[in-house]
Amino acid sequence: MTNQRQIHQSSCIYALVVWSALVGIPTQTARADLNVTIRGTIVAPPSCVINGGNTLTVPFGNNLLTTRVDGVTYRRSVPYTVTCTGAPSNAMTLTLKGAGAAFDAQSLATNNTDLGIRMYVNGALWPVNTVVKITYPVLPVMEAVPIKKVSSTLKGGGFSAVATLIVAQQ
Repeated sequence: MTNQRQIHQSSCIYALVVWSALVGIPTQTARADLNVTIRGTIVAPPSCVINGGNTLTVPFGNNLLTTRVDGVTYRRSVPYTVTCTGAPSNAMTLTLKGAGAAFDAQSLATNNTDLGIRMYVNGALWPVNTVVKITYPVLPVMEAVPIKKVSSTLKGGGFSAVATLIVAQQ
């Protein structure tokens, strides 16, 4: 047993000496300095203005007959412009953000619950809140047409719809 105590004490003393040497004695280390240069270019997103900052108005007119609102008749072109400055790329997107009609979520809701506005881009259906890829400055043809809830009878009077047209760089 004494022999084991002596070995244990010797091991503890040895560990203490090694620990003291590592902690208490400064050591020399090799060191090299190197300057690193990092370069890059921060690109600000393009500044785009839609329709000169003015509200887009679809010219449906004042003589729409309630019995002829069928999703085909009264289809109108949506006149708009997009002007971008500082665009590093011409790959962009258009999105029409708005509330979908209760009876047709792909169409834009109006203040008349039985009436919606269906949107088209380059002749294809453009559901509300979906992205369309464009190549600026070539803009797609946008069209709008009033639609009504199936089996509904529209009441006469004015109507309006609200949406936001968003142009973004890809």
